[in-house]
Amino acid sequence: MTRFTLPAALLLLAACSGGKDEETGPEATATIGPLQKAEPPAPVEPPGAAVDADLPEAADEAPAKPETGAAVDGKTIPAAIRGRWALKVADCKARKGTDLTALTIDATNLRFYESHGELARVRESDATRIVADYKFSGEGVEWDRRMRLDLADGGKTLVRRDSGEGAAAGAMRYTRCAG
Repeated sequence: MTRFTLPAALLLLAACSGGKDEETGPEATATIGPLQKAEPPAPVEPPGAAVDADLPEAADEAPAKPETGAAVDGKTIPAAIRGRWALKVADCKARKGTDLTALTIDATNLRFYESHGELARVRESDATRIVADYKFSGEGVEWDRRMRLDLADGGKTLVRRDSGEGAAAGAMRYTRCAG
């Protein structure tokens, strides 16, 4: 029975061939013997496709949008994201110290009511989005947090997503404050 297995396997393999190969030359006529293995080609990654292994959601995201408008240097928060934002629109007009949901963003800092985050490492960035690590302090405590900040609604809304230990679940939507 095993005598017929090898010829039958070779016939099946030959039947799977799509016909004539387009290649010509010495490489086209080389054959692989029954005990040799062909090495599969190495996977080809397009430039810029590297994703941080410790940022799992990044692999499922759409590729970064091309840069538009202000320059993105990879060391600061994009200019379009900077400004004053609030979870509650009323906090936009509230006096400093009573604006409990306000967030002020400059080139390297996030300032909340009772805490401050300093930009530590930019993971991904374009003119309207940043994924970065921040070193926070507030109320006598220090912690690290990764945040993703995306502009939406033509720059009127800032969508914040935190990740890591102690991160808030779900996205938070801030409204841009006038002025």
